[in-house]
Amino acid sequence: MAARPLVARQPNERLQALIQEAGCSNAGLARRVNMVGAERGLDLRYDKTSVARWLRGQQPRGRAPGIIAEALGRKLGRTVTIDEIGMANGKNLAAGVGLQFAPTVLGAIEQVCELWRSDVGRRDFLSGSTVAASALVEPSRDWLITGADAQVARSAGARVGVSDVEAVRAMTEALVDLDRRFGSGHVRPVVVHYLNSVVAGLLSGSYREAVGRQLFAAVARLTELAGYMAVDTGQPGLAQRYYIQALRLAQAAGDRGYGGYVLAASMSHLAAQLGNPREIAQLARAAQEGARGRVSPRAEAMFYAAEARGHALLGDAHSFGAVAGRAVRALEQADPESGDDPDWIAHFDHAYLADELAHCHRDLGQAEEAARAAQESLSGHPPTRARRRAIGLVLLASAQVQRREVEQACHTGTRALELLATLRSSRGAEYLDDLKERLEPYAGEPAVQEFGSRLALHAA
Repeated sequence: MAARPLVARQPNERLQALIQEAGCSNAGLARRVNMVGAERGLDLRYDKTSVARWLRGQQPRGRAPGIIAEALGRKLGRTVTIDEIGMANGKNLAAGVGLQFAPTVLGAIEQVCELWRSDVGRRDFLSGSTVAASALVEPSRDWLITGADAQVARSAGARVGVSDVEAVRAMTEALVDLDRRFGSGHVRPVVVHYLNSVVAGLLSGSYREAVGRQLFAAVARLTELAGYMAVDTGQPGLAQRYYIQALRLAQAAGDRGYGGYVLAASMSHLAAQLGNPREIAQLARAAQEGARGRVSPRAEAMFYAAEARGHALLGDAHSFGAVAGRAVRALEQADPESGDDPDWIAHFDHAYLADELAHCHRDLGQAEEAARAAQESLSGHPPTRARRRAIGLVLLASAQVQRREVEQACHTGTRALELLATLRSSRGAEYLDDLKERLEPYAGEPAVQEFGSRLALHAA
């Protein structure tokens, strides 16, 4: 690969120190880097001369810095970052951060910790990035075909115990509650700083196999939550990166069920928001296939509901009806007293399924069914689910517009607006924008004009 000089061609003392710590020769490091690159499908041909150039201050392009860091990390038995090897300057080097499904546990730790660091540092390439549909589907393929990680235990760094894992879980639950009540705009900065300042240190610590699996499971859930919050703050490109890493962390945890959840509940919904219906169904089916026999009926219901969204957006009412029926039947089989449901799916109840189906009926133009499902959703969501109730109200208002009940739709939309005024949620704002567009054919009616004025005040 071509190389680019560092500013003023300063010797890379950080890299030199790590090579010495690893007890590795220049030729030995080059061989290790080439081997890690081969695992990632890259034909690297570095030699001892290449390493000597890096030590003099030259820096390889593309993915090479991350591969060098991983090669040294394997030799040292701990995570090594591109910052530590002195190769973290320049946006182009980190533009791919978070977009790969790392082939190794060490690589996964490096990838997710670099994502957290970049997010805290408000790197422009993260906040301004767009979502590529292929970058959502490709990790699902990697997840499907990748075998379980043989070992996650680590022996370097501060000791991590069960109490540390419990702390991450407790923090996650508290943040979920705050997010539902006030919206992600209030909460996401706290999540990201916690991940970068506390959780990164736990992943880089030492832990037994059982504790490590639990730790990866807990961190996967919190990383997925950070991705959802990126969606709710209008950053879908950033959400994509968090979701991919949550999927990889779930793999390290040995939790195929939660990996399926990330695909069906997170990635597929992101694809829905971005208008990629084929990818929605693909991701949901990947979840069903990859987690087959390893999830409860409640989780199966959610996976089917996600696939139904894709069929509805494609206008395929027949396929939607078949898959939606499976979702309903699966949820009917769920027994809350059985103890089969893990924490991450316990929230998916009849109100959430009705919410999913209301979206589908709306997209298929089935106004009566959409209104009925939206009402069922609203009757089941408690006040603590403020954002979800607001979305349900907008779905109901959209169905009322489809039924030409324009004045009633504006009244319902106003209720949603009042609820969203208590939140900081870009998702809620997007739903209101969609309702506004649906009301445009009736722009001359007084109720619509008054609702438009309320929207303008809300947006000001």
